Amino acid sequence: MPAISVVLVVHNQLALTRACLESLRATTVPFDLCVVDNGSSDGTETYLHRGVPAPRCYHRNAENLGLIRALNQGARMAESEFLCFLHNDTEMREPRWLERLRAAVEAGPSVGLAGLYGARRVRRDGRYPSRTIVHCLDGSANLRSPVVEVAAVDGVCLFLRRALLESIGGFDEGYGFFHGYDRDLSFAVREAGWRCVAVDAPFVHRGGGTRTGESAPVPPAEDLVQRRAALRRFARKWRHRLPCDVRTAGERFADWLRPRRR
Repeated sequence: MPAISVVLVVHNQLALTRACLESLRATTVPFDLCVVDNGSSDGTETYLHRGVPAPRCYHRNAENLGLIRALNQGARMAESEFLCFLHNDTEMREPRWLERLRAAVEAGPSVGLAGLYGARRVRRDGRYPSRTIVHCLDGSANLRSPVVEVAAVDGVCLFLRRALLESIGGFDEGYGFFHGYDRDLSFAVREAGWRCVAVDAPFVHRGGGTRTGESAPVPPAEDLVQRRAALRRFARKWRHRLPCDVRTAGERFADWLRPRRR
């Protein structure tokens, strides 16, 4: 059995899921694919049963239970030592992407969570200052080295040991439908004595309306309400660790000199 399971949560958006899975064909290390389908009605189920690559395990919910609950379902389905939670609107541009994520966690020192996008500073209110956001998006990457420590990893890609996830109780479903789980996981990992990092492995993020588009399960206005509520919950829960900044004094000064993003 491969040492890594890639967990994908899907809800409609078949074209995005197909493109994501096709981009994983060139991956240099073997992995199991675990898919949780939140009640798709657009042919996703048929594709996942007949398409290639087919998932090692597939679970279909009768309705959309939300991303966070589905992530925990996927984690329970997976049996590998390492888990990689990946959004279905991503496409990998580097065949060694999974290899690099695993190397970052195995090499340390004390790295518990790795991803492709993150923030080096988190404010007291839980927000990310734009100057401290780092990523390896294809064509606009701003990582200064192959592995960069961050305060929090974005949920577009989350890689960690299954034992670590289990030890911290999995994803906190108290955040509700979608928001806050990645910040919370990052700080739970840090609370357990581990570091978080962003890894250089170019990828594309389609952002294809899976959360706020026409077929999104939550209207944009309600999505905004949920996002703000999750941020408040995060700030209350982790107030003993906020604000958080992993940069050196020199890095903070260099970031302060850089122009703000618009």
